[in-house]
Amino acid sequence: LLAWVEEAETVTEEAWVKLIPTLREEDSELWVTWNPEREDSATNKRFHTKLRAPDARTTIVEMNHSDIPWFPAILELQRLKDKAERPHSYGHIWEGEFLQTQEGAYYGPHLIDAKDDGRIGFVPEDPTLVVRLFADIGGTGAKADNFVFWAAQQAGLAMRFTNHYESQGQPLGAHLNWMRANKYTPDRTVIYLPHDGDQQDKVIDTSYRRAFEEAQYTVIVIPNQGKGAAMQRVDKARSLFNRFWFDETKCAAGLKALGWYHEKKDPKRGIGLGPNHDWSSHSADAFGSAAVAYEEPLVYEGEDYNDDRHSTRSRTTGY
Repeated sequence: LLAWVEEAETVTEEAWVKLIPTLREEDSELWVTWNPEREDSATNKRFHTKLRAPDARTTIVEMNHSDIPWFPAILELQRLKDKAERPHSYGHIWEGEFLQTQEGAYYGPHLIDAKDDGRIGFVPEDPTLVVRLFADIGGTGAKADNFVFWAAQQAGLAMRFTNHYESQGQPLGAHLNWMRANKYTPDRTVIYLPHDGDQQDKVIDTSYRRAFEEAQYTVIVIPNQGKGAAMQRVDKARSLFNRFWFDETKCAAGLKALGWYHEKKDPKRGIGLGPNHDWSSHSADAFGSAAVAYEEPLVYEGEDYNDDRHSTRSRTTGY
């Protein structure tokens, strides 16, 4: 007659499939209470108001601290403390928002500042500027790493991220199809590959650089930065973050990855082990490559001069 699932955020889709058919009586009810965390969790996909279609048989109630008439003063002090000292997690802890940034995320505070400054919103592409596609190379197959593109345009000091693409296990043709669908044609696009872009791929039997060049694209391979390259990318990106703009809709998946990208910790010794390689690291690595390839604008007669308005030739790489 009644099933009540408490702390339901981590309940799997398999568990829901098995549980729900057991509520067989005409007036039976399923109660679910949870703190939303990840948009892609099975519970949120099934029951969250922002992710599901309206259902006349379902009642959904969102409850936060502001709905509690006996909310104690001691918790109000803690709420204000979290708001001031932990802005990256405040919305999740106190306002029922999805968890946007992992504790200790490299870019958490920077994303909050970008949002507050209005640098995350609608960022249209400029047809007069070259589109730069910054890649993290994946592979084909069920267990391959994801392939990522960040599309960006540099105008003066500003780097505007206008699009994001991520796929898992797809062949090169799928990436080219996405580029064509977004009109990233060879005459207005430069592809930036990580250092392994020159390596021969076992499946496509050629390097990514050669494959994209055969499709008539200009390709730049970013040199290997050596030991500690991942943190070098992080440090460079954080130093430039106040110059970055993001399209909130087209870059939504990439922004989630940046908000999650964090340091791996040794649980016994409590020391950092460098960037954690997980689902977020592919987009974060490609984003870091964009920071490494960022070019300080040349100045002529007191004005910024942006070569991107005139050519796909790069000032700093000799193209």
